[in-house]
Amino acid sequence: MLAFSENEEGRATVKFMVTWRTRPGLHKTAVQQFLKTGGNPPKGLKTVGRWHVPGSILGWHLLEGDDPTLVAEHVAEWADVIELEVNPVIEDAAAAEAASKVFGK
Repeated sequence: MLAFSENEEGRATVKFMVTWRTRPGLHKTAVQQFLKTGGNPPKGLKTVGRWHVPGSILGWHLLEGDDPTLVAEHVAEWADVIELEVNPVIEDAAAAEAASKVFGK
């Protein structure tokens, strides 16, 4: 199915979009933690991209992996300093495929 990629072992992977917002009063702490750790996800989870709104407390982190518990682990590592929302996401081609099954071409 187009919604999934495959990792090196041939296992289906899913992309997760993490939207984050620094908790009030913890911006400096969050930045210091990011600078110290690099914000890398656990082994087995890949960063596809990460974006920060300049001068803001808002950003996005696109992850890819085959084990959603690793996403939960990564969120738990940051939950004390940032609010996180996680959504599985699919690419345009997969969304179009799904929509065509419901609405036709």
